[in-house]
Amino acid sequence: MCARLCVLALAPLALFAQRPCDNTPAYTPCEIAFELPAQTANPYATAELKIEFRSPRFRTLAIPGFWDGGKRMIVRFSPTEGGDWQYHVTSNIPDWNDKEGAFTAAASDAPGFIRTAEVHHWAYTERNLPHLWMGANEPRLASLDDAAFHAMADARAAQKFNHVRTVIMGEGAYSSADAPNAAWFNRPDERIRYLNEKGIVADLVLAPRPSFLTGLFPTWEQRRRFVRYLAARYAPMNVTWQGVQEFESDRDSRALLKEIGGVLKEADPYEHPRTSGARVTSAPLLDDGWMNFVAYGPGAGDSVGAVEHQLYPVPFINADMGRDDDPAAFRRRLWNATMDGQYPTYSGGAQDPNSPGAKAMTAWFDFFSGTRHWEMEPYFDVDGARALALEDTDYVAYVEKPGPVELIVEKHAYEVLWMNPADGETTKQKKNFNGDHFTGEPPDKSHDWVLRLVRPGRIESMARSYKFESRDSEEGSRALPITIQEIETNPDKVPFQVEQPAGDLSISKPTPYSAKISRQTRATASMTWLWTGEVTSDQQGYRVLGTGDKGTMQPSESMAKALPATLLVRLYGMNARGKVYELNKVCQLTP
Repeated sequence: MCARLCVLALAPLALFAQRPCDNTPAYTPCEIAFELPAQTANPYATAELKIEFRSPRFRTLAIPGFWDGGKRMIVRFSPTEGGDWQYHVTSNIPDWNDKEGAFTAAASDAPGFIRTAEVHHWAYTERNLPHLWMGANEPRLASLDDAAFHAMADARAAQKFNHVRTVIMGEGAYSSADAPNAAWFNRPDERIRYLNEKGIVADLVLAPRPSFLTGLFPTWEQRRRFVRYLAARYAPMNVTWQGVQEFESDRDSRALLKEIGGVLKEADPYEHPRTSGARVTSAPLLDDGWMNFVAYGPGAGDSVGAVEHQLYPVPFINADMGRDDDPAAFRRRLWNATMDGQYPTYSGGAQDPNSPGAKAMTAWFDFFSGTRHWEMEPYFDVDGARALALEDTDYVAYVEKPGPVELIVEKHAYEVLWMNPADGETTKQKKNFNGDHFTGEPPDKSHDWVLRLVRPGRIESMARSYKFESRDSEEGSRALPITIQEIETNPDKVPFQVEQPAGDLSISKPTPYSAKISRQTRATASMTWLWTGEVTSDQQGYRVLGTGDKGTMQPSESMAKALPATLLVRLYGMNARGKVYELNKVCQLTP
């Protein structure tokens, strides 16, 4: 441990005569400490320090320093490969500026940090290993006592969780906008390191709401310093960035998050994935260019995730699957979100390793660990279930209401497996299925089931390659900006109509909405609906107004800067074969 986390607190000339990160394994943080001149006032706001590290393969990582209390500045750095590194210091402290040094990092078998891959999925940065994201919420990470924290972390690791989501800011972190409590941050530092050592990524939510940030940091400069401070402390660790817990309730939150996201993108040379938490969906923020995945909150139903998966070429996580007070309802949320193409985050307690929710999550992880999950997408040639597939190879169907299931597949011989999602117990059908039209029923009707049709020989032959090149960009670090499908917007070709709303919408009372099928087909017999609204001129982003073919909608006052305003209502309808149609209607939004 000492070789990885030792700090050199040396005078400038002695520091650069040493090799401070020698023998640090790749993807392990090391720290270089600098002693500030005695006359330095408020170093958090005034001292500037950055080190550019040049790798053996000539990649440069620019790492900002951070004030660590007293007269001490720290540069925390994780080498991304073994070999000889060089570095150059830039600072407004004359004794440090333009100094150079070198060290040799040790090779490591660490898989690296996580990145987006295969459009909707995840991989590690090293060796293109796939990453099966399974998270747990622990919002009070920094305030737990040591025993409770270690019990939580150890339990989550044993349950096979590989993400823990937490709000990084807590009571006492800052006494004022330019006065962080450096000692306070030592606890989350140590805890994120511990999680990483357990193979767990820390999903860092910067604050509960945008108004929390603007209240504590009222100016742009103060917010920039805050974000750079967090990036300097935590970017060298295995983390993701998740903005705020939910952004929809505060006016102008989109602009604030674009500002913060831009600083994160600039200050984090490791390019950790970025999004924001949301009450429903963070997809309205995608067009601003700083996010590269979408997070769903507790208000997102199946329709939101199912439709948006067809609209955006990024990964999706469900950041709050809820608790398991009703185990059957929890499994339905978990597996329906999975069929929408989302990766799950559990909100249940950690102390009982045998809780139904934890067992269901572990069963989920074990099941998908045996698939090529990073190539699976929602699949629609199914009746009586919802499905994912790696077509021609592996088909997974969630049977929420046990009964007959029909699945159209590529014509081959398949093993037929039925899995109980409560505990992972699997029953293999004695006789393989051979053909292209599977029909069958679960072993019994006492609970929901997961059906898998798989070609084991095909899976085994594919095991030599992770095939991440097929949908990624040349750099292999972000998904291509492709269109998932061409959304049909021609009203003459859309098989439904908007009946309501017929007039204005009000923020003070609910307004009925309804859609009517105008062309009945087998595909339109089962439709998924998503209603959104946006005051485009005010650039607040859209909000989800409703799901289903009818109901009531009540827009939020945070959607507009002033009322009345022109509101663009969009209705997306996805048929049973996954085809998405869109109709637009312009309304007035009134008080």
